[in-house]
Amino acid sequence: MKKSFFVRYKSPLLVMVLLFILGGVFSYTKIKSSLFPEITFPKIKIIAEAGEQPVDQMTVAVTRPLENAVKLVPDLQLLKSTTSRGSCEISAFMNWNSNIDLSQQQIEAKINEIKNQLPANTNITVEKMNPSILPVMGYTLNSTSLSPIALKQLALYTIKPFLSQVPGVSDIRIIGGEDKEFWAILDQGKMTRLGLNPKDIETALNETNFIKSNGYSSDYNFLYLTLTNSQIRNIDELQNVVLKNDGNRVIYFKDIAKIEVHKAKQYIKINANGTESILIAVVQQPNANVVDVSAAMEAKIADLQKTLPKDVIIKPYYVQADFVNSSIKSVTDALWIGLLLAIVVAILFLKSWKASATILITIPVTICLTMVILYATGATFNIMTLGAIAAAIGLIIDDAIVIVEQIHRTHEEFPEENSKTLVQKAVNYLLKAMVGSSLSTIVIFLPFMLMSGVAGAYFKVMTNTMIITLVSSFFVTWLLLPVIYLFLSKKESVEKKEEVYHEVKERKWVGFFIRKPLFSYLFMALLIVITALIIPNISTGFLPDMDEGSIILDYNSPPGTSLQETDRELREVEKIIKANPQVEAYSRRTGTQMGFFITEPNRGDYLINLKKDRTQTTAEVTDDIRAKIAATGLPLTVDFGQVITDMLGDLMSSAQPIEIKVFGTDINKIQDYSQQISKIVEKVPGTADVFDGIIIAGPSIQIKPNFSVLAQYQISPQNFQYQTQTILSGNTVGDLFDENQFTPIRILYNNKSNASVQEIQNSMISLPNGQLKPLKEFAQVSILKGSAEVEREDLQNIGVVSARLDNGDLGGTIKNIQSEIDKKIKLPTGYSIIYGGAYAEQQKSFSELLLILFVSSLLVFTTILFLFRNLKVAFLILLVSILGISGSFILLFITGTPLNVGSYTGLIMMVGIIGENAIFTYLQFEESLVEKSKENALIYAISTRLRPKLMTALGAIIALMPLALGIGTGAQMHQPLAIAVIGGFLVALPLLLIVLPSLLNQVKFKEKNKKSLEPLK
Repeated sequence: MKKSFFVRYKSPLLVMVLLFILGGVFSYTKIKSSLFPEITFPKIKIIAEAGEQPVDQMTVAVTRPLENAVKLVPDLQLLKSTTSRGSCEISAFMNWNSNIDLSQQQIEAKINEIKNQLPANTNITVEKMNPSILPVMGYTLNSTSLSPIALKQLALYTIKPFLSQVPGVSDIRIIGGEDKEFWAILDQGKMTRLGLNPKDIETALNETNFIKSNGYSSDYNFLYLTLTNSQIRNIDELQNVVLKNDGNRVIYFKDIAKIEVHKAKQYIKINANGTESILIAVVQQPNANVVDVSAAMEAKIADLQKTLPKDVIIKPYYVQADFVNSSIKSVTDALWIGLLLAIVVAILFLKSWKASATILITIPVTICLTMVILYATGATFNIMTLGAIAAAIGLIIDDAIVIVEQIHRTHEEFPEENSKTLVQKAVNYLLKAMVGSSLSTIVIFLPFMLMSGVAGAYFKVMTNTMIITLVSSFFVTWLLLPVIYLFLSKKESVEKKEEVYHEVKERKWVGFFIRKPLFSYLFMALLIVITALIIPNISTGFLPDMDEGSIILDYNSPPGTSLQETDRELREVEKIIKANPQVEAYSRRTGTQMGFFITEPNRGDYLINLKKDRTQTTAEVTDDIRAKIAATGLPLTVDFGQVITDMLGDLMSSAQPIEIKVFGTDINKIQDYSQQISKIVEKVPGTADVFDGIIIAGPSIQIKPNFSVLAQYQISPQNFQYQTQTILSGNTVGDLFDENQFTPIRILYNNKSNASVQEIQNSMISLPNGQLKPLKEFAQVSILKGSAEVEREDLQNIGVVSARLDNGDLGGTIKNIQSEIDKKIKLPTGYSIIYGGAYAEQQKSFSELLLILFVSSLLVFTTILFLFRNLKVAFLILLVSILGISGSFILLFITGTPLNVGSYTGLIMMVGIIGENAIFTYLQFEESLVEKSKENALIYAISTRLRPKLMTALGAIIALMPLALGIGTGAQMHQPLAIAVIGGFLVALPLLLIVLPSLLNQVKFKEKNKKSLEPLK
């Protein structure tokens, strides 16, 4: 007799098993790790700075020309801008399919075309926005002996170059500390008597402090470059710069100024754990492995610490790799725990160590093959790819159990036959169903290519990983599992004697339900009614929430609040943060923020790291800190979030879950409506951190020159402004080459940081004739109140009211807000309200997912139709598959889990999973119909498939249970999906075992043999 395929190729196939295992282990060690997949976000940000121009002037002179230029770029989907005093921030959102590098070049080209139309000295920065521009690690730098200036110099010129050597590091950012400047405090009286003014000093320094080439000089065989080096290299040379020589005396710089090293004026403050610090932010390269970078950085800092003074301490305050490792470990643990529990189920059902061992070996081989393919395609280990493998474990187990159970059953039915022939017989019998069932679970993921936006970008990675996993599963179970079973069957000749024939026990309850289809119809109707009642009442969200163990606290003090006063208020906040036992460390930025933003001195953020062994969730800690800050009565506006969530928000079109946009023409009216809406939103349950979107720049002191008086004294407006700046903040008149850097030289009349309106009015202006006169004789000094930032979207003025969720679901909270706004706000013609934020993304994703559900169902229907070529059968299987979704809705509702992109994906998966199981049932029925009546064939088919169905359902449910419980860091990302699939499986059992055979019994089939027409008794 001809040997079976698996016997003939047993050795090569076993070698293939070994190669897959070795390849999987190798790939596992080489695949890079990250929190999320490497996604290029189609967002480009343009920041323009043009001095201190008022908001209205800035809008006309800079924002609108830039908007009109960027609007011409192809693939632009949305354009948003924020204009504040002296600066504007424009966000260009491109099509997800566009080439973002090309788009950036096109934007830069369009900006260059209109640059001459913009005010002189307008600085423009264009950046692609992607996760790699944000720090993945943060360290604090402190010293008890070094001055703030010396510590900053150490950070810039010793620590930064040393840490930049770490592979995978893109940038080391030094934030905070004090910069060095040379301050020349001018004696205005002496200068006046000597006939000097500040502009003369700048001219003298520019004519002195330079290095220039004089050309080349030849001397015999050598060619020399000749240089005139007149650079000032130290403070002594600076003091001895000649300012004037009138023939009677030489006037040196030191004669009219006190020159000293001084810290530069700046309007940012950095604090870490209550101490003023320098922050070291580590930015990784786009394709670097964050875990490897973190480990290498830790080792590098340990080496660096040995070379630094003993009192210079570098401590971490944020390490993203810790969260990445914890998340990956949690999902991996869930994967292996679920797998082991599922194998226990297989052992209990099959009561065969050989069959169970086959499953135990097959599934790791499948996972190893998946790892090889992921490595070959350049994928990373992240929360989406690992979650996909964990979620697909149930399907992998299903494939393995079906084959092993069929081989085991064939052994029971034909105990006298050899394993070598039985294995081939079992595989041949199931091959048609295997192909169909695998296709039905694979095709449901193909329509996910229709999904767009950030949800589509991330969940497409997950579904692609599932496709890879399922294809690997089919290949391994069809080709390699039989060989593994044969490999474990060497001693079967001894066992054969103990084996007895096991006839399939036909279940009488199956016949009962088949003969009384009313029960099935009632069950179907009940599912439809319950689902119809649940859907309007189920909570909804967008992306699944995660407990990251870190908090971002954004804050604003009232407009115009000084840096010192803001710092004083924040010291009170820090007392609350320090007193919380769940907090491990924190850092604070004032006047700057994490990311790429325009930030006023009264704004900033905290990054609060929580303890790993905390007893409260991040949300509970947030609520506690929020309530205590509110109780202090401090005039601060606060907004809480999490690091990764905020990062995704910054990369999307909105950073907030709730966003209400008011479009109109009159900015004052828009602001009025925004304030009314924010008061309404504050009263809606489930909202927190409500903000009306009105950001006021601080007040300004306006000095308006009297041109006729200036002309009378022969002072130009430019010279008047220069002298005024020298009185207040000083003028930079050059740089001194000082060791590693060019240090600015600043001239000023005093080193006071503050000046009242009266002091400004009484400041003295130097006249060309050597006299001094008070500034108030030349100009009018007045205080102007701050003006609000201007928000625009697609060239229209808007107001944006935003809020976060606080124990409320996204869909329900927005419905309540819409209802209240519709009752209380009546907009005039030309004004409109649009709901944006995560809600807009959710609605878009849900409409796409509904389309994906429809297309997936159609593909499953087509697969079944091709397999069995029976329209009625294909329709009934599809009907049962879609009804299985009701189980997902029921369990989501019972557990209080929101319907979001994750759980919606689980619903779509259930269509394929139930279709897959129905295929095996119908195949068994079709085969039985050859020798039995329709009714008997149905009873036999269900009785035969009962054990594998119970095994696969229980195995899948138990495999997904660790994910469904959401235990561990990052597990919450896949919790909704796991709950939806478990709910689907629970309802799928009665649907497949009772409803499907009852429906099939109503279909007329050609009975090929009339041998057994009498019903079973």
